Amino acid sequence: MKETEIEFKNMITKEEYDQLLQDFNVRPTAIQQLANAYFDTPDFAIKALRSALRIRQHNDAYTCTLKQATSANTSTEINIAISEAQAHALKSEMTTLPTAIATPLAEQGIDLAQITCFGTLRTARVELPYKGGLLVFDHTFYLQQEDYEVEYETEDEREGQLIFQQFLQKYQLPVRHAQKKIARFSAALQAQKGQD
Repeated sequence: MKETEIEFKNMITKEEYDQLLQDFNVRPTAIQQLANAYFDTPDFAIKALRSALRIRQHNDAYTCTLKQATSANTSTEINIAISEAQAHALKSEMTTLPTAIATPLAEQGIDLAQITCFGTLRTARVELPYKGGLLVFDHTFYLQQEDYEVEYETEDEREGQLIFQQFLQKYQLPVRHAQKKIARFSAALQAQKGQD
């Protein structure tokens, strides 16, 4: 299924994250656990296309996603539900990649045989309806690191940007640029390889 995602992101500190959970009265049972396995070629050919390929596990459900950036805050996603067996098979062999995802990658010159899983991020996520959109608090763990961010997903880019700016002001959150999770993971992976 193909859909457009419009989202705004901002990095926050642990203290700010904890305060937001308190301000929004978030109970521990409302925190979802996600695992995102990310894939690319050894020379990051998918990333070079401003795209990302991942398999997300949420409870017992698995989704394979190709995310393609169309602007700073907007991306197109192709989401395909897959089985647990398919998810495990894809981590070692890309020949079973769903056609709806394999085709656009191949059309852009990506050699599917070169795609490999280069790591998994784990995220503790809170999702809350907020002013016609979705407010997301994420605590993410990867490569012995962790970080915190707030996201706002919306249907309207202009209105969403205004709502998100007002949210940051209301909760006294400094504007801090947030790269996408895969970019942060990729930078940490490169830094780790540089230390080896």
